[in-house]
Amino acid sequence: MEFRAPSAAAERNAGAIAYLTKDLNDPEAGQRIVGGLINRLGNSVRRYPYWHPILTAPQQDDDAHVTSMAEVKIYGLCDHTIEFVRGFVTCPYSDKRADELVEAIEDVPGLHAYRLDEPLYQEGTFPVVVYAHEIELEADGTIRSRDAIALFAQQIVKNAQRAQVGETWWNMRSLILGQPHGSRSSLFVNQHAGLHMRKILEALNNSGMFGPVLEDSLDMLSQTKRDAINELLLRTALKNWDKQSREFEFELRGEICNAGIRDTWDDGMELSIRVAIGKNALSVSGFYEAATDRLTYQEPRGKRAVAVKFT
Repeated sequence: MEFRAPSAAAERNAGAIAYLTKDLNDPEAGQRIVGGLINRLGNSVRRYPYWHPILTAPQQDDDAHVTSMAEVKIYGLCDHTIEFVRGFVTCPYSDKRADELVEAIEDVPGLHAYRLDEPLYQEGTFPVVVYAHEIELEADGTIRSRDAIALFAQQIVKNAQRAQVGETWWNMRSLILGQPHGSRSSLFVNQHAGLHMRKILEALNNSGMFGPVLEDSLDMLSQTKRDAINELLLRTALKNWDKQSREFEFELRGEICNAGIRDTWDDGMELSIRVAIGKNALSVSGFYEAATDRLTYQEPRGKRAVAVKFT
């Protein structure tokens, strides 16, 4: 489905308001507070892009590559957290924890924290707002394009020092754009910024600075094509199975396919199937219900040049 930022924002904001106010004695007062947070911090989001200051500003003991708040030690005091484009609100259950969090955040360059006077989530909480004060928003609610591109570029070059492989846009898209997202935009970045981020990644990959490029995601193919790949390979494996071997090979469209089939529960009701081509060229897996002749499967993974042979 095509990504529509206004619809995604409306859905996320409605969910944030409901989550933070439904168990309050005065939900309407809480709704006004959350509405004010949305005006100040931007739309509610699901996950930050890995270059966002909320993730990169806190000092990590081992300079680890962080991709979520759960991996940032300083946020261990957070509780019942809702994320927004510029920052987040969290609802500790004690005055002490709230004060400790504010004090810790105020020592982080680029971040600011403050206490709210009223509870959110439920009575007896002590909400804290944390945000990246240098982040500015465009009229569409996304991060100012020049800033987003610069933050992304700084982080990706920094990560190159310990990279062993390059990764394609389709592998990295969720980490670069944040969630929710579309093919090249999200609630964090508009299409202009997303397009230039992709160009930067592809240029750096082409330079060889990360090493060989690892292809894995096939999200660039439509869902119909990805389903066709699964159906063709899994049903061909079933057709070539001798009903006894757990591992076997078959050839399809010029490729040697390594297949494995087993009775999932040893009752003849369901078969587990996997098919792989080469080391990382293409792989599919799923389950077959004999009674209904029905396949269910995971998303295929691998290289586009191989995958398109089976669409």
